[in-house]
Amino acid sequence: MSASAQAQQALATIPHWVGGKTVVGSLSRVGDVYNPSTGAVSARVPFASSQELDDCVANAKAALPAWAATPPLRRARVMFKFRQLLEAHTDELAAIISSEHGKTLSDARGEVVRGLEVVEFACGIPDLLKGEHSENVGTGVDAFSLRQPLGVVAGITPFNFPVMVPLWMIPVALACGNTFVLKPSERDPSAAILLAKLLKEAGLPDGVFNVLHGDREAVDGLLHHPDISAVSFVGSTPVARHVHREGTLNGKRVQALGGAKNHMVIMPDADIDDVVEALLGAAYGSAGERCMAISIAVAVGDECADQLIAKLAPRVKALKVGLPTDNATEMGPLITGEHRSRVCDYIESGVSEGAKLLLDGRPGYAGTPGGFFLGGSLFDKVSTDMKIYKEEIFGPVLGIMRVPDLDAAIKLINAHPFANGTAIFTRSGNAARAFTSGIEVGMVGVNVPLPVPMAFHSFGGWRNSLFGDHHVYGREGVRFYTRQKAVTQRWPRETEQRAEFSMPTMK
Repeated sequence: MSASAQAQQALATIPHWVGGKTVVGSLSRVGDVYNPSTGAVSARVPFASSQELDDCVANAKAALPAWAATPPLRRARVMFKFRQLLEAHTDELAAIISSEHGKTLSDARGEVVRGLEVVEFACGIPDLLKGEHSENVGTGVDAFSLRQPLGVVAGITPFNFPVMVPLWMIPVALACGNTFVLKPSERDPSAAILLAKLLKEAGLPDGVFNVLHGDREAVDGLLHHPDISAVSFVGSTPVARHVHREGTLNGKRVQALGGAKNHMVIMPDADIDDVVEALLGAAYGSAGERCMAISIAVAVGDECADQLIAKLAPRVKALKVGLPTDNATEMGPLITGEHRSRVCDYIESGVSEGAKLLLDGRPGYAGTPGGFFLGGSLFDKVSTDMKIYKEEIFGPVLGIMRVPDLDAAIKLINAHPFANGTAIFTRSGNAARAFTSGIEVGMVGVNVPLPVPMAFHSFGGWRNSLFGDHHVYGREGVRFYTRQKAVTQRWPRETEQRAEFSMPTMK
């Protein structure tokens, strides 16, 4: 056996989770999982075959009747226990996230906390599932509504939040009485298996939650499977569009979140020091690999832009790029070498199209040459015809644009195909009100750079950032994972009833 074959055989294999236990399954097709800090392959992940997908869905389907019939209060108690376990295992989850994604440990802990908040929301499911009741809508007739689970549902989640985004879906779906199949990103799949183990420890019956690894073949298998009732997806716009089209064509309920190009408007009256601190975290946190990252700063007026650059550029240049396990690190590596190359191509495109490159992050970090590191890049004089403006870069690259006034900023943002998140920094209540009223974007921040809604609201954008009728988690999530049933009832009296052949009306 060759040395390379021996090394491949020695790699850990990340299993599926089906029917309450780990399952390695077929290894005929596998993917590599990298340590982004070193560039080395750290594990391999099997890609499920069509038969393995069928078996996984069959497990979820078999577990459905008993779980759907479980009283919501008992389902909530599982969520309460799951919440305790997540809190106890936060550091373990953060270490897994950091090792496979590359984000700093503090950022990874924050991810777990934001996911945990959705679990806390789902603990209130007995109240959230309450329907409406109307007595005496007609003589002796009462009406009420109730919400019931859909069945077996699936979640397809991205690499940038391997814990938080699955937790946007799983707690609400399970608390509503559905069973779940998770297809996590094949780039950082290990955290999903720990979530499965914690759910089992929390008392979730076997088969109610399952994890199936795979690539596009697994995604399409879930979209076409006749026993999957709904699919929730978070990722890129081309895939979101595909998921929505294929899912709805196959009779499924679909929520599909796509890409983003998030703008921050800086008004002349804004506190520039506050703006700089906000932009540093919002543009370069997690190496820009966030769907809510600010990638365009819209300065109102040349003077505002010049002041911003004078204070921001030195801070970007001084960003501490390094190993995610180092407490001093502010920005770790990107997820893969392929993704790093893609971001570098965007930087080169910005230069060739005439944007002014103030800071070039491509030299990266010299600590571990094999890692997928980039420094922070900063452009000025970005225009709407440039690729770096039109497309989502998903890396540590911030562009600055200049507009004459707030109306021009609003028109600029409303014309972009993406409409995920946006923010305005100002001291003016009038400007803030005009912005929040006139902007056509799903999530808006006022002096808040990353306006990710809390768990009891809902997350989602507009236009090409969201396909489907429902946003994620919150009450929108409860509506997505249930269907309403309206009941009108009359109990017979000891009087003669005659058939009615006209449209029934209440008397």
